[in-house]
Amino acid sequence: MASSSSLPQTWRYRVFTSFHGPDVRKTLLSHVRKQLSCNGISMFDDQWIERSQTIAPALTQAIRESRISIVVLSKKYASSSWCLDELVEILKCKEKMGQIVMTVFYGVDPSHVRNQTRDFGIAFDETCQGKTEEKMRIWRQALTNVGNIAGEHFLNWDNESMMIEKIARDVSNKLNTRISRDFEDMVGIETHLKKLQSLLHLDDEEEAMIVGICGPAGIGKTTIARALHSRFSNSFQLTCFMENVRGSCNSGLDEYGLKMHLQENLLSKILNQNSMKVYHLGAIQERLCDLKVLIVLDDVDDLKKLEALADETRWFGPGSRIIVTTEDQEILEQHGISNTYHVDFPTREEARQIFSRFAFRQSYPPYNFGRLVERVTKLCSSLPLGLRVMGSSLRGKKENEWEVILNRLENSLCQDIERVLKVGYDNLHENDQSLFLHIACFFNLKKDDYVMAMLSDGNLDVRLGLKTLAYKSLIEISTKGEVVMHKLLQQMGSQVVQRQEPWKRQILIDAHEICDVLETDSGSRSVTGICYDTSTIQDDVYIRAGAFKRMRNLRFLSIYKTRFDRKDRVHVPEDMDFPSRLRLLHWVAYPRKCLPHTFCPEYLVELNMPENELEKLWEGPQPLTNLKRMNLNGSKHLKEFPDLSNATNLERLFLDNCESLVEIPCSIGSLHKLKYLYMANCLNLQHGPTHCNLASLEVFQLIGSRNLRKIPDLSTNVKILLVTDTMLEEVPDSFRHWSRLRSLCIYSCVPTLEKLPEFIKYLHGLKVLGLQNLRKLASLPELPGSLTRLTVVSSVLLETVPFSFDSTIEILSFPNCFKLGREARRVITTIALHAFLPGSKMPAEFDHRAIGNSLIIRSDFKRFRICVVISLKEKMEKDVPKLLCRIGINDCYVEKLLLQGPPRLETEHMLISSFDLLDKDGWLQQDNEISFEFSATYLEIIECGVQILVDKTD
Repeated sequence: MASSSSLPQTWRYRVFTSFHGPDVRKTLLSHVRKQLSCNGISMFDDQWIERSQTIAPALTQAIRESRISIVVLSKKYASSSWCLDELVEILKCKEKMGQIVMTVFYGVDPSHVRNQTRDFGIAFDETCQGKTEEKMRIWRQALTNVGNIAGEHFLNWDNESMMIEKIARDVSNKLNTRISRDFEDMVGIETHLKKLQSLLHLDDEEEAMIVGICGPAGIGKTTIARALHSRFSNSFQLTCFMENVRGSCNSGLDEYGLKMHLQENLLSKILNQNSMKVYHLGAIQERLCDLKVLIVLDDVDDLKKLEALADETRWFGPGSRIIVTTEDQEILEQHGISNTYHVDFPTREEARQIFSRFAFRQSYPPYNFGRLVERVTKLCSSLPLGLRVMGSSLRGKKENEWEVILNRLENSLCQDIERVLKVGYDNLHENDQSLFLHIACFFNLKKDDYVMAMLSDGNLDVRLGLKTLAYKSLIEISTKGEVVMHKLLQQMGSQVVQRQEPWKRQILIDAHEICDVLETDSGSRSVTGICYDTSTIQDDVYIRAGAFKRMRNLRFLSIYKTRFDRKDRVHVPEDMDFPSRLRLLHWVAYPRKCLPHTFCPEYLVELNMPENELEKLWEGPQPLTNLKRMNLNGSKHLKEFPDLSNATNLERLFLDNCESLVEIPCSIGSLHKLKYLYMANCLNLQHGPTHCNLASLEVFQLIGSRNLRKIPDLSTNVKILLVTDTMLEEVPDSFRHWSRLRSLCIYSCVPTLEKLPEFIKYLHGLKVLGLQNLRKLASLPELPGSLTRLTVVSSVLLETVPFSFDSTIEILSFPNCFKLGREARRVITTIALHAFLPGSKMPAEFDHRAIGNSLIIRSDFKRFRICVVISLKEKMEKDVPKLLCRIGINDCYVEKLLLQGPPRLETEHMLISSFDLLDKDGWLQQDNEISFEFSATYLEIIECGVQILVDKTD
């Protein structure tokens, strides 16, 4: 019998067995051990340990390091105090560490174990002789608990070998459903692994398979792959996690030598042989073709490396799985890997949990840190790497220290984050690097065709470049065609620009450098873009007339304010020359009354000049065939609208708050690609736009112009229409053909409208109807059955609603509609999934309720309605009011936005919302403790309540 000191220090046992008697070891456990070893699972029993009065420390360590303990309960088990002490330690690990405990009742009934009766009880009583009452109590409790754990009953099996196979299979399956404790606290890990498991097809033992994991730097690909390796490694004969394949390159080797080097590394790791040498590129296939292996190739950045390590699936034995993580999706496609898991960004609530676990060592922030946590998650845009790094750096710091650190990080990226993110950028071709920087500075969240239009006259292959950046996870092309760059990558791009040598810079973003260039006329030909935040400068800037002449390649000029103030610090001379090939002109608060007479918009793709001093833009028609967007919002002095007859590619036109504008010229009828036309609060507009029957037009907004008396004749393709109540005096005959209209909003300009026009009921495709400030509206007409959302704001005379209790409308909102009758209120609160209306008396069906902002219930059901009574606080700042609900289920949390930006509430209101709890990562149990905590900005929460919804089938 070996002593505990001879136990190898590096052993880590997956399965621990507790039993008594050599017959059990010989007849049962030896066969179980053999079955488990075939699956690569090691099993420990205490035959190594010298017996004494107390269990040895090495044995305690072995129990704690095991993932599963098998307790074989025979008639003589309780005759050993050693076994009983083992059992106590095993059950401690079950309770405190979540260890799995399996039972085998070997010739004894479970009830005899639970109650310590019959032969089992006799043996136990003999062992208890001379022991303290406390010791006996602990043993009895342990036996009662283990007797209640369902397991295999030897007497129920006719064939012992079949029982042994089942035990081994159950052990293997249970190990496959658990991961190392290193990953148990990773937020969302179970969701990732479930999705990956469906791609791996582990039940297919006939062939090997290669699966990719793809996503941007810092999103957690390596962590997910490690967790995957941890969970499933016991099902394979050999496993290997080959980390940082990107960094495994030996620069002194040619391609053949590099492939040999990579194969040596892989085989050395998987076969556990240091400095293994191979002499041909068939070595991996030669050594592994008959073995079922699990190999993770982490951070692969080159197709040649992937070909060296896993060129074909036939290199590996049946049932093998090769996992490849990479930022570059193109590598996977080139290698023919079609099974790819794209790692998504965490949800907002998951991001809060990730950050909180690193900052506070718990899943949610302390109450007074909520606002700061929101700021961090917004700053990191939910990138797990950023959340982890910032959480660790802020841990233990006070609130005022957080403010200082966050202010610094908003302007300068943390080195640990930048180092990881910059690797992908550094490996790009210089043309793709240039495209990346232009997107970071100018074109994030813009449509891909817009970006291509902007950069079409340069030396870049923009279409290919966008595809390359998307493949390498540096951008994402959304389903709407938007180019999306993560905020931290965008910040990294800005820092790259600032660190370039001045004579190499294509883009200027430093405000003080730009001031110097514009005031001293010292720009260079290499500059293609200027991104100038004027709110960061203190002194006035006087641009020289020829400041842009030397920058003959300047195509993107963006002058803006991140902090708005009314002081104009930038002064422009009358004779200033704009760059001749400008494609983007973005200038907030342009200070002159007209653009220079030399200005040529021939190459302009976007003219974006809000809040300016312009009275007119230019004289006569101009070459505008490249123009796609024009934004003149807030041009309060604009009297003369430009001739747009040549802007045949214009898609978006914004003219909100052009208060001096009197008419829109008929040249608007030439805009056959116009999709969006916005004209809100053009107070002096005498005539609406004519010739607006454009087939391309989808969104038309013309509100706040009290002089207009009719809706223009619009195309039947219009989808969203926002008009003033005065325009309803004359409706075009074409309204019956507005079959594609989905949203109609009517705003009051002069509140005289007492009823809505009948034509609304004929809009059979209408989904959303909004009525704003129609204060004399007393009733609603018949509405189309297609309607899913109705919002009526401040109709103070409205008493009834045209809905019955079997209506299918989903959202009903009636803020400041104080005269709603009892029946109307009952219908609203009963039929709507979401409702908002005046009132302080909560409906009776909300039978779980509490004064204040929180309550806790217990329930087996998953569907609920919540009701919150609120009022508006008097003090209002620039942010809009919002109401959130934080729902906790068995210490897991989700967050739901209930209300954002309501009008100023004149009295108490109640909000009702319905939702289903999805069983995320198995967090729902039979008896759930569910907490509801409501928080709000500028709103006071008076009372909250919950109604449990029971399905008819239940």
